[in-house]
Amino acid sequence: MIDLGAMLGMLEETIASPELRRVVLVGGLFVAAWLVGLLGRLFLHRVVRAATRHTAWRWDDALYEFGAFRWIARMLPAIVVYYGIGVLLHRDDDGIATFVRNLAVCWIIVCVIAAMGRALLAFESLYSATPAGKRSIKGVVQLLQLALWIVALVLVITKLTHQSIGLLLSGIGAMSAVLLLVFKDTILGFVAGIQLSTNDMLRVGDWITMASAGVDGDVIDITLHTVKVRNFDRTIVTVPTWKLISESFQNWRGMSESGGRRIKRELYIDAACIRFLEDDEIEAFGNVHLLKAYLARKRDDIRRWNEALGEAGKLPVNRRRQTNIGAFRAYAEAYLAAHPDVHDAMTRMVRMRDPGPQGVPLEIYCFTNTVVWLDYERIQADIFDHLIAILPAFGLRPFQQPSGGDVRDGVGALRQSIAEVA
Repeated sequence: MIDLGAMLGMLEETIASPELRRVVLVGGLFVAAWLVGLLGRLFLHRVVRAATRHTAWRWDDALYEFGAFRWIARMLPAIVVYYGIGVLLHRDDDGIATFVRNLAVCWIIVCVIAAMGRALLAFESLYSATPAGKRSIKGVVQLLQLALWIVALVLVITKLTHQSIGLLLSGIGAMSAVLLLVFKDTILGFVAGIQLSTNDMLRVGDWITMASAGVDGDVIDITLHTVKVRNFDRTIVTVPTWKLISESFQNWRGMSESGGRRIKRELYIDAACIRFLEDDEIEAFGNVHLLKAYLARKRDDIRRWNEALGEAGKLPVNRRRQTNIGAFRAYAEAYLAAHPDVHDAMTRMVRMRDPGPQGVPLEIYCFTNTVVWLDYERIQADIFDHLIAILPAFGLRPFQQPSGGDVRDGVGALRQSIAEVA
């Protein structure tokens, strides 16, 4: 038979042991701390979340979404342990109590710093949703987070080692050269981020081009160390932040904000087809709506010039005459002025560039009234389609290098000519 009385006596003697009693008390304290943490999380999930949803403020929702309240709840078990350990243990256990308290304080420091870091992320999120949020402050936020964790590390070390903060900082000062080497990219990125933000050189959403880094697309993220760009081929390119300061890049934001995108393209005219217009041709062009005003003005100008020459004006070589390329240039300018998709308030002209091996270049220079890429390409193609197609009406033809078909047709014509002669 089992002697229950003897067993209960042995259990009482065992529990009466001071060592076991301390273990039981400390274990109970940690269980109580765990329960407090569990209740805190439930309170956070039920009460705090419901309260944030029923308020008109946005900052409390952001703090909840980014986890600032969760880190505050994680601090509650450490507070229970900090105050409970001194009550449960006797003075003989002051060393153990002090060590446990120090660990609790270290965890409280970590929770407070983490909650502050999450609050910074919530502030950055709210800022990015404002009109001023185009200027990214993510780099500054990351630097502040790094500074907070450095402060936390210093406080934790001083608490565990019982050394003064001044002594620890003096040791860090002696290692400044090593720290500068370790945090070189961070320092460069921070300085570059400050310059980019202060001078408003870069924002999220800007279209930038940087040939040396293979960048041609939209900025999607700006951090302390890197700038992330989505190229138009859908690839993602990351560029060190400091590289945008040390090297040049092209930002197309000015074009986007202006409301117009530039067309600057040359139309090459075969020089062999440029000639003076005959009177009947000028008369026929007078019926072209876009040329009526130009031809009337030009006719009077040329008539006064030639009349001023007197007898010398009887020689054709001395007289001014209208050319087909001049009439075409005037037509192109009038066409751009009448085009509904060409911006009226921006520069618009058709100019002749230096003749070269590829003929006489006529440069079409104007701005569309939209910055949308697809619309821009459509408008540009529409303009050049029309101008190239209308060239024969002015006795002009575009210049292009002979193709294989041209050579084949020429050889065939030469053979036919030889055959006819023979």
